[in-house]
Amino acid sequence: MQIVNIAAYKFVGIPDPAAWQPVLKERCDALCLKGTVLLATEGINLFLAGSRDAIDGFLKFLQTDEFFGGRFAVLEVKESFSTNQPFRKMVVRIAAEIITMRHPMIQPESRRAPHVDAHTLKKWLDQGRDDEGRELILLDTRNDFEVEMGTFENALDLHIEKFSDFPDAISSTMDKAVNGLNDKTIVSFCTGGIRCEKAALYLEEKGHPKVLQLDGGILRYFEEVGGAHWQGECFVFDERVSLDPGLKASGKTLADRREKKAKS
Repeated sequence: MQIVNIAAYKFVGIPDPAAWQPVLKERCDALCLKGTVLLATEGINLFLAGSRDAIDGFLKFLQTDEFFGGRFAVLEVKESFSTNQPFRKMVVRIAAEIITMRHPMIQPESRRAPHVDAHTLKKWLDQGRDDEGRELILLDTRNDFEVEMGTFENALDLHIEKFSDFPDAISSTMDKAVNGLNDKTIVSFCTGGIRCEKAALYLEEKGHPKVLQLDGGILRYFEEVGGAHWQGECFVFDERVSLDPGLKASGKTLADRREKKAKS
């Protein structure tokens, strides 16, 4: 049986996440889904895998059930497929943030960060400039080991161990930039969109005049335009370990990547 893997998040106010926890866990278990759902007052972040019918049933439950007050009527979902279940169990847990940044002024549930779609980004990368003629900086907001697995050509790597390190790392980078960054368009990116959304809002708060996030992250980019301007694989936090630009498990690990680099 083909397994459908989905990743989705939404920044939306959830007054009492603890009330939703058992409801979501019960529905996931009933549908034999496995994966992780994170709930916080700022929203939801989920990675789930199961049969086509089970995934569709869960999404319909989220989007139509009156219990959720219509909060997920619109939910952008990234899909990939595998022959085996990549998760061992089903977990629904409460967190302080659905992605930890520890910067309270960033409240993405209030509004979305400005974004660029995959086709437009590819066009800009092909031509070496955005449509206003500004130089591009692709900002990788992921952890260093994820970047080592694969990233966009010439992307800016902050060498962070965890996302909560991002504010200090990017502030230091901006301070040290020899030619400055204000005349350039920064496009932040991550696996599925959640980290680069907070990152873009943080850069806005810091006063950068032109910053965008890659809408849907790397997974949406792979889905819509393939591997153009990408090098390597995309690390994912499940037993598949990494995906190629065709959104298939590559079978490659970080050790494989390091060995390949050592030989080149």
